[in-house]
Amino acid sequence: MARPDLSKLSIDRSAPQGARGRPRHWFWIAAAAAVVIAVALGFAGGVGRAVTVETASVAMAYPSQAITVLNATGYVVAQRKASVASKATGRLEWLGVMEGSRVKQGEVIARLENRDVGASREQAAASVKVSAANLEQAQAELRDADQNLKRTRDLASKKYISESALDGAVARFDKARAAVRSAEAAVGVAQANLKAAEVAFDQTLIRAPFDGVVLTKNANVGDNITPFSSAIDTKGAVVTMADMDTLEVEADVAESSLGKIRVAQPCEIQLDAVPEHRFAGVVNRIVPTVDRAKATVLVKVRFLERDERVLPDMSAKIAFLEREVPPADRKAVTAVPRQAVVRRDGASLVFVLKDGRAVQTGVTTGRAIGDLVEVGGVAAGEKVVLKPLDAVADGTRVKVEQK
Repeated sequence: MARPDLSKLSIDRSAPQGARGRPRHWFWIAAAAAVVIAVALGFAGGVGRAVTVETASVAMAYPSQAITVLNATGYVVAQRKASVASKATGRLEWLGVMEGSRVKQGEVIARLENRDVGASREQAAASVKVSAANLEQAQAELRDADQNLKRTRDLASKKYISESALDGAVARFDKARAAVRSAEAAVGVAQANLKAAEVAFDQTLIRAPFDGVVLTKNANVGDNITPFSSAIDTKGAVVTMADMDTLEVEADVAESSLGKIRVAQPCEIQLDAVPEHRFAGVVNRIVPTVDRAKATVLVKVRFLERDERVLPDMSAKIAFLEREVPPADRKAVTAVPRQAVVRRDGASLVFVLKDGRAVQTGVTTGRAIGDLVEVGGVAAGEKVVLKPLDAVADGTRVKVEQK
């Protein structure tokens, strides 16, 4: 039996050392790569995970909100408002105003055709002159009759004339005196006719009843004007005007809240047309009538300051206050909810939402305004994190909670 060849089982000592160590070197490289990948995955799954938070907007708030006892809505109205018309009937010949024109009391703003009325006035004036001339003639005849009567009586006392001559002189004097009275009455009638003609003429002139502003123009030159606009194709009012110094806000207040309101109570008025400004006001009067259908009471608030931007029929919001607000506190300030402000390392902070991350921002805090607090260092409209917990830090990725 042949013996096996064991020479092939011997180790070749002449082989290079690097060839034997290469497998172990790649093992350690793979292990290190696995550790790096594990660390990266751990960071992505831990630190980089977005935190769900609630947010709120930085708002512009008014300090008076802290002392507001009741809010209501209403409209601006003018207490003195008139539809200006003519008592006469005629065609509109001239119109001297337009929408927005300012007029003074008694100023002529329109005129009807009045040539016929003017002619009647001139005729009445002439009649007055004729009556006055007749009166002067009658007075002259009375003076002559009086002198004649005195001479006749003197002659009759001396028996130079007959009694019938004296009676004739007396009769002439009485007749002259009656003629004077008749002429005086005629003058009075003529003057009355002239006054009536002047009134008729003046009624063709449409005047402003008070100082104010023209709101609407209801007729044009050439339109037929009648006092009550009862005829077809006629107009009644020529213009509508209002006294801007009597502007007030009328608001319906629930009768259950009436105990919070009193006459002369300070208010703040905010107009939708001028949202950046709040006007000082005061409760002028409370109408003593309840609307049964709405269970409300009409409250009228007067403006304490006049502003050209305030116009009739504007919608308004009224804040009824506990006390009067100083002028310095009528300006809006930036404010955030109290839950958005935190104290860390002795400083007041908020976390502003920017590009999906919470950015730590230092702020200065001021007075409390209801549930808000006045702050400086942030701008109105920015989003801040509410109730930031320890999980929220500077630069933390955040996701806004959907409500």
